[in-house]
Amino acid sequence: MRNEPPREFYALHEIVRAARNNLSHQVWDYLVGGAETETTLKRNRAALDSVALRQRVLQDVSSVDCTGELLGRRLRLPLLLAPIGSLESFAEGGGATAARAAAEFGVCHMLSSVSQPSLEEVAASGDNMKIFQLYVRSDDAWVDDMVGRAVAAGYDAFAITVDVMHYSRRERDIAKRFDKTWNRRSLDDLRFQASFDWDRLARFKSKHDIPLFIKGIAEVDDALRCLELGVEGIYVSNHGGRQLDHGLGSADVLPDIVDAVDGRAAIVVDGGIYRGTDLVKAVALGADVVGVGRLLGFGIAAGGSAGVVRMLELLEDEVQTCLGLMGVTSLAEVDRSMLRQAPLVAQPGLLSAFPLINVPEPQY
Repeated sequence: MRNEPPREFYALHEIVRAARNNLSHQVWDYLVGGAETETTLKRNRAALDSVALRQRVLQDVSSVDCTGELLGRRLRLPLLLAPIGSLESFAEGGGATAARAAAEFGVCHMLSSVSQPSLEEVAASGDNMKIFQLYVRSDDAWVDDMVGRAVAAGYDAFAITVDVMHYSRRERDIAKRFDKTWNRRSLDDLRFQASFDWDRLARFKSKHDIPLFIKGIAEVDDALRCLELGVEGIYVSNHGGRQLDHGLGSADVLPDIVDAVDGRAAIVVDGGIYRGTDLVKAVALGADVVGVGRLLGFGIAAGGSAGVVRMLELLEDEVQTCLGLMGVTSLAEVDRSMLRQAPLVAQPGLLSAFPLINVPEPQY
């Protein structure tokens, strides 16, 4: 992997292309791959691509507000940098580099517990909103210790990922013998992760005061059970299509979960969100905030912290343009009445959001 200073990027596909050029084949496939046939990954895109935006005209859209809010914290975009394992594989500094970018731009960063450096070092890297995400790899005493460290370091909330009861078969990695996460996990780690259940979640909520997000919710019944236990955040996700193959796209399951939660918890969603129009659609469907994981990976691989900031700037410009052309002045005005179902116009896939990805770069 080359660590090159970021050049000026004018479109998101240029960042994606730079990331692909900078990463080895193994690390690139680790970032972009999904489980088995990658059907869930493709359905994430299909779910977004099959939603059309309604255009209204002759409105005063000379000023457009793209900001959002999560747990009372104002965000420049309603967006969090989603947790990525082994983020240090994409750029020097790993989680600390991402945290600096989030702080500079003004969005939330959710740090993965399997990313370096330590949660304390990452927390000290910026004064932005930050959430620590945990894979449960040991007993309750170990979880309690991790919560204590996160609280002491100043994290605003805690997240537990629950869609990893078994580690999936990511065949891009397997085919290259590059199953990094598996190689770092013992049988005890796997057992603890597979055994985490509603009783242990109830114990967590009874013991700890820090706001809690549950990441990996894809069904209404599970969202409602989270509410019964007092969870503050429902994170709708299928792990970017990296866990259960042949699942539904996140945008397909989001509206029913939003309706069931009915404002009683914050709603975060990820899965195939690569463009400003994707963010607008997710908010219109009821999400408070969107998570971007692979976009974070692309930005940090393309240019470190500056690459992530530039990715966010371009995304913000896309959101602002989208809202103005829809005839609204803020994301708060967007709802499902501004959406329509529509037929797909392209085969959905990981890079289908970037139709110019393979167009040769201009020579100046």
